[in-house]
Parts: sequence; C-alpha cells; structure tokens
Amino acid sequence: MIPAAILGRYSRSLSEIVFEKDMEQKVTEDLGMYNEIFRAVPELLDVFHSPAVPRETKEKLLGELVAKYPVSAVTFNFLRILLQHNRIRYFQQIMDGYLKSVNDRKGIVAARVSAAAPLSPQDLRNLETKLSGITGKLVSLELHTDANLLGGVVVQIGSTVFDGSIRTQLSEMGRRLTET
Repeated sequence: MIPAAILGRYSRSLSEIVFEKDMEQKVTEDLGMYNEIFRAVPELLDVFHSPAVPRETKEKLLGELVAKYPVSAVTFNFLRILLQHNRIRYFQQIMDGYLKSVNDRKGIVAARVSAAAPLSPQDLRNLETKLSGITGKLVSLELHTDANLLGGVVVQIGSTVFDGSIRTQLSEMGRRLTET
C-alpha cells in the first residue's frame, strides 16, 4: 500500500493548480464524473494497474475514455500523471484528499451525520447552522441513516464525535443509576 503522504501530494498539488488557474469547480466536476465511471466499471482500474497491459495500451484507453467523456486539460493531464506513475488505482483516495484540500482552502468542513431516520430540510438547516457556529466554518453535511440509533443524531467532524443519540443517553442514564 502506498503511504497516505504520497497520495496526499497528488491531492494537494492538484488543488493548488486548480486554484491558481481558477478551475476548481470544473476539475471537481470532472473528477466526480470519473469517480462514477471507475465505480461503475472497476475493471478499468484493474486494467490501468495491470503489468500485463502495455503502457501504450493503457494510455490509448485513457485517451478513448477522455474522448467519450471529455474533461478539462488540467484533469486530463492529472489522469495521465496518475497513470504514468501507477497511482490511478488510488483514484478514490486521491480524490478524497483533493476534496478535503479544496474544502480546507474554501473554509468548509465536512460533517458525517448519522440519524435513525432521514432528517427534514428544516432540521438539516438547523444542524448546519449549529455546527457552523461550533466550528467557525461552513459545514458540508454527509447524511447517513443508522437503524441501530433509537433517535437523535451522531455527528463526526474530523476526529471529533458529538453523540446526541438516544442510545448513548440511555446508556449514560443506566451507568449513573448503577453508580448510586
């Protein structure tokens, strides 16, 4: 496995370039499209990584993909660099790092929110406002439902977890009752 520091260099380098060239939105859309392609057809990454497939064939395949699903020159060059350095199989991790780097630069923090049931739009706005106040940054919510939660929400921002679930509250109440 490639160390995260190496993959992080690709992510940070791309984010620096897209801000220099004022192409962050376009490149992010391009990468999202290719993320979906690689998710839908994971065999593509296997072919790109396979030592049995000649480099020229891999480059031709990438060229055909880009011809069918066009991207900016910056994105195409980035994909070529990943292919040439045998890093394209780590596309998902590199893209995740890129998005984090872009969000850091834009003052946005990602929050993973788990709830027992889908939250209403009003609840989402309230949660976003509350978390923005706590972090001092804009908050991008990533929503998940967790049937194991009885109610409430669990929010993770980076390594910090805010657990407002009923399950945890009941557990804490039970602990207190057994102490007395």
